[in-house]
Amino acid sequence: QVQLVESGGGLVQPGGSLTLSCAGTGRTLDYYAIAWSRQAPGKEREAVSYITNHRDGSTYYEDSVKGRFTISRDSARNTVHLQMNRLKPEDTGVYYCAAGGKGSTYLYEYDYWGQGTQVTVSS
Repeated sequence: QVQLVESGGGLVQPGGSLTLSCAGTGRTLDYYAIAWSRQAPGKEREAVSYITNHRDGSTYYEDSVKGRFTISRDSARNTVHLQMNRLKPEDTGVYYCAAGGKGSTYLYEYDYWGQGTQVTVSS
């Protein structure tokens, strides 16, 4: 139904900023709730943020990123972004976007996944 491709990862210094993009093909991402999750080496994958497919476009942020990360839709480009500010070394990991029927912190709820993009925060 939909294919997802993440981009924008890279190496950034602590305190820096990075914007990730999740581009959809095959169907409008507006149909789906879109989540960003990350997986650090040796750790479980965790939900970081999601934006709902409701009219209000409500958002969720995991406590450790609240106030630093912002998720948003660019419907004209069929893309969802994750703006990451004041990055910390513990933000390092592979970041994945996912699409599902509803916003959820339970990752098994999502039906479609991108390939991931590496984010490394290091001096």
